[in-house]
Amino acid sequence: MSYADLAGRTALVTGAASGMGAATARALAAHGTRVALVARRTDRLAGLADEITATGGTALPVAADVTDEKAVRAAADRVHDAYGRVDLVVGAAGVMLPNPVEAARTDEWHRMIDTNLTGALHVIGAFTPDLLAAAADGAPADLVTVSSIGAHVPFPQYAVYGATKSALTYLAQSLRTELGPRDVRVTNIEPGLTDTELAGHVDNPELVGQLDGMFGALGGLSAEDIADLVTYTVSRPRHVNLRQIVALPTRQA
Repeated sequence: MSYADLAGRTALVTGAASGMGAATARALAAHGTRVALVARRTDRLAGLADEITATGGTALPVAADVTDEKAVRAAADRVHDAYGRVDLVVGAAGVMLPNPVEAARTDEWHRMIDTNLTGALHVIGAFTPDLLAAAADGAPADLVTVSSIGAHVPFPQYAVYGATKSALTYLAQSLRTELGPRDVRVTNIEPGLTDTELAGHVDNPELVGQLDGMFGALGGLSAEDIADLVTYTVSRPRHVNLRQIVALPTRQA
């Protein structure tokens, strides 16, 4: 299977307003995949859809908050009406809000759990029937979750974020036992230090400084690096599942 075989596929990408989600949508569209763009920020989605269309691609902006199950179901209906069945789902929606647990920032805890885990489940629940149907017809079918190196490497002040990503990594591992025997590939990607908007959500000045220092010392991956990995992964022959990918800057241990 070559990259050319991505042409004609239909993808749903969450977190498509920025970062890894937007980069992945661009990369898939460049290879001929129709992409449904899901995120909360309508203006960002519209701009990305226009950009993709202007370069010859096909994109549908669908504003939805993945933490809202009804909104995700409505988004699925809209995608089905426009494109029919989805055979590729990339869950790139996520939020990183580190702080000491003793600060008891329950607002941040709920937001991370709701977005990173519950939101992922809403999307998986809405589109797994599509993936199973595609696989049953002999077509490639892919579920890609974007976790984090923090899923299994602890960092001070990142306990709750790491816990949500650990749960997502385990979810992907378990889903392989359910979906793999039915020819749906499940891939979990754990990026290390990556230059996205996530760092901009951090409101702790000490942790912002630490992140800046890490980027200065280690460099970092780009969102396009992760998009390239996703594109490569889902373009393999359908009997090949790259199940777990840890992607780090070369200088990050």
